[in-house]
Amino acid sequence: MSAARPTAIGIGYSKTLPCEAESAGRARQLVTDALNRWGIGELVDAGTLIVSELFTNSLDHTHDRAARVVVRRVADDRIRIGVADKSRDAPEMTKPDEDSENGRGLSVIDTIADRWGYDLHSWGKVTWAELRVCGEESEQ
Repeated sequence: MSAARPTAIGIGYSKTLPCEAESAGRARQLVTDALNRWGIGELVDAGTLIVSELFTNSLDHTHDRAARVVVRRVADDRIRIGVADKSRDAPEMTKPDEDSENGRGLSVIDTIADRWGYDLHSWGKVTWAELRVCGEESEQ
């Protein structure tokens, strides 16, 4: 008989990545690894899409050399995925034309996340999205 693992609230994973397109894959891997370690692999698709959009948004709208990706367990039933950069410009959800290839990232996040937002700091901001953990965690 195996016991359910306790949830480590406040525990998380983070990694600073160069602001280049190739880093989006490493950001997705960080999210995948964290969610699988917490036994909530069913959130990998949503989580990796969120971090891709957040990281790309940072890449497209800041001139930073690096951004920090953070994945945290903020409650038993909630994880937060964030990207920190040095820009203090607030992210804005836009309504692009049908033919536009860009500008839908925050709309996508708004659709799949339980909630999203940003926190301003003296050094920049963290744009984040939260996913709700449904059901019981997997036993390992």
